[in-house]
Amino acid sequence: MAVVVVESPAKAKTINKYLGPGFTVLASYGHVRDLPPKDGSVDPENEFEMLWEVGAASKKHVKAIADALKDDNELILATDPDREGEAISWHLQETLTKRRAIKKDTPVSRVVFNAITKIAVTEAMKNPRQVDMELVEAYLARRALDYLVGFKLSPVLWRRLPGAKSAGRVQSVCLRLIVDREMEIEAFNPREYWTVGASLSTPRGQQFDARLTSLGGKRLDKFDLANETEAELAVQAVRSRDLTVTSVEAKPANRNPSAPFMTSTLQQEASRKFGMGARQTMSAAQRLYEAGLITYMRTDGIDMAPEAVQAARAVICERYGAQYVPEQPRLYKNKAKNAQEAHECIRPTEMGQAPDSLSISDADQKKLYDLIWKRTVASQMAAARLERTTVEIESSDGQVGLRATGQVMLFDGFMRVYEEGRDDTVVDEDDKRLPQISAADPLAKKSVTPEQHHTQPPPRYTEASLVKRMEELGIGRPSTYASVVTTIQDRDYVRKEKNRLIPEDKGRLVTVFLSSFFRQYVGYEFTANLENELDDVSAGDREYRTVLSRFWKDFKVAIDEAMDQSITEVLEKINDVLEPHLFPMEEPGVDPRVCKSCGNGRLSMRTARSGGAFIGCSNYPECRFTRPFGPPGTESSAIGPDGQLLGHVGADPISLRDGRYGPYVQRGTVTEENPKPPRMSIPKSWSLDELTFEKAVQLLSLPREIGPHPEDGVMIESSIGRFGPYVKHGTLYANIGDIDEVWSIGMNRAVEELAKKAARSGRGAAAKPLHELGEHPSEGGPVNVMDGRYGPYVKWGKVNATIPKEIEPAQVTMELAVDLIAQKAPAKKKKAAAKKKPTAKKTTAKKPTTKKSAAAKKAPAKKD
Repeated sequence: MAVVVVESPAKAKTINKYLGPGFTVLASYGHVRDLPPKDGSVDPENEFEMLWEVGAASKKHVKAIADALKDDNELILATDPDREGEAISWHLQETLTKRRAIKKDTPVSRVVFNAITKIAVTEAMKNPRQVDMELVEAYLARRALDYLVGFKLSPVLWRRLPGAKSAGRVQSVCLRLIVDREMEIEAFNPREYWTVGASLSTPRGQQFDARLTSLGGKRLDKFDLANETEAELAVQAVRSRDLTVTSVEAKPANRNPSAPFMTSTLQQEASRKFGMGARQTMSAAQRLYEAGLITYMRTDGIDMAPEAVQAARAVICERYGAQYVPEQPRLYKNKAKNAQEAHECIRPTEMGQAPDSLSISDADQKKLYDLIWKRTVASQMAAARLERTTVEIESSDGQVGLRATGQVMLFDGFMRVYEEGRDDTVVDEDDKRLPQISAADPLAKKSVTPEQHHTQPPPRYTEASLVKRMEELGIGRPSTYASVVTTIQDRDYVRKEKNRLIPEDKGRLVTVFLSSFFRQYVGYEFTANLENELDDVSAGDREYRTVLSRFWKDFKVAIDEAMDQSITEVLEKINDVLEPHLFPMEEPGVDPRVCKSCGNGRLSMRTARSGGAFIGCSNYPECRFTRPFGPPGTESSAIGPDGQLLGHVGADPISLRDGRYGPYVQRGTVTEENPKPPRMSIPKSWSLDELTFEKAVQLLSLPREIGPHPEDGVMIESSIGRFGPYVKHGTLYANIGDIDEVWSIGMNRAVEELAKKAARSGRGAAAKPLHELGEHPSEGGPVNVMDGRYGPYVKWGKVNATIPKEIEPAQVTMELAVDLIAQKAPAKKKKAAAKKKPTAKKTTAKKPTTKKSAAAKKAPAKKD
């Protein structure tokens, strides 16, 4: 009857049950085409023409769809109901048309459904439409912008800021938020203040707490009690006076439930309540959606379908009672700026399916479904009714005033089911319960105590509060938050500790560089305005090439200007920007950048080969003073040029150092007699801050001999390489799971792992390129990105050029590949020439001979 294409096999399986045998339901497995990761895939000089390529893994899926269309000449595109889903449908239609799988008489239609239920799917099939080209153009604009920023700005970073990995249109702005917050924290100066609290007792003997609010007849402001002396005077003033209740005021208050989830609020709440990252949350939500348990999880909308509202009200009445059902259904206004991007909220597809009635095996999915169900039900429940009470207390002479606040829950309402979490816990005095108190009651003092406080810096972002801030600023869109937050962590720009996001040196340096040379493009307002323009494209109010043209015109100028800067100029600019942070004034009139070691050198930021940073003296190597990156006294994992001494084994120093391939430990020093002292790289899973002398010695004991192989007697060893722990037998390497096993793995297990690796083998098979870049522009011959034993490299003929560690294989362009080849090739040619020298001398020595040999006489004929 028809070929129906969805995005995932799980979704295909569920939908196939609803449509029955008359349909062939196939999966595209996500996007089938993408821009090749090389320069030129978007051409600004040719109206931003985009060159699309079907991915290697997608070819078989496209072929399966094309083959199915030979038997059923109708195509129904049923990809996800958002911009990305619309783009996938467009890509499929374009690709199948080029393959001639779609003919002139092939009906092609697009259907969308917000939930994978039988009713939603069958209803969608009755209302087909064509691919929405306005949504597709909004996708094209975003994809082109992200490509231009990524592939034009990232190479500038590689060449001008050693150790930087990548930049992105939204990624870099998100990183700036985290770095700016960290600099606020570092610049924060805590201020001392005191409060006075009193434990009081009513005539009926019931105790409660109050706080001092006025002294000497004047209202106390936050910093009025600035030190301990002033606080003690206030305590004496309270203790020396009788206290009486002057007024008791009780006010009714309502607390309404939060709106149902949309993408960003789901990510925030999952982070607050379960510590789940944005990617983890979206992955679990995707599985729930594909199983038909929740509606589509990428949405800006918070409105709920009328039938779902009625179902929720019925569930509330049945489970909790009629008093929990409000008189009128609750309506929530969409926050989405673009109606075409706004779908229904994230909710259970069947409100009657309570979490306790489902058997969901996956822990993340189970927690998330429980959260979504409770939030949805609570959103339609009655408000909680409270009574807030304020008690004013004064001394008879009016010199001292105190206040106690509290609340009483009259009706729990929605709070019986669910209450929204908070990013940062705040003590709320209004939440306290108060005893029965009446005006004119005399109060007894049980204790009066001063308490010291200091103002606190703004808290570091969690993933939840970061997503919330991005949403407030209008940066990015909900569907992108998970990938953006994950990317900056994968790039080692940010690390997560105790659920807080902390910028690494690399992230701080990239942000300062971009803020110095591309300030407009990491600006919050600029990025938000660009998002609005892209929303206008999807609404049909702007032409996407116009948006791209305006962006590219200024961006190209900024790129060229940055490339004109030398590395030295870039680092000096960063030094100037970070000077208040790196070199704070410690003594009046003393230049904080003067080296304290030599007395005349100038301190500045330097970069290590691994991309880390440290502070060094301008008189290096005469003056070898270094300190970690950051203000004096701050901790950092950066390592100076002379390393960090950990201890001694005999006369040999054990030191932590930084090299081209990252940090390592070394035994001894480099001398003429010992040019290559024992070294061992630090495993990526080990924190440099926790590296001890004992761990360093343990690393340097590798490789460890396990014993001779039982078959050939060749020694089996265990060690740690660039790709983790392994066992080795001759030239055969087999990875093992845990680093700790390197020192404990026995012969039986080692032989077993080696046998498994040998069975998988493929040792004689020709290696396949990771990326084919094309023909060398000047010399000819294919240039490919390969994956080798020691990491990715560029291959051209017999030249193998290692790709720097900070550059991802997918980011290698032909221009960069040619540069790497050019750096590698001359060294090889020079060696070859050196070998031919003796032959050349022999030939020269024979030239004086006047008689021609028979062979020489025949030579011209051979040349012809």
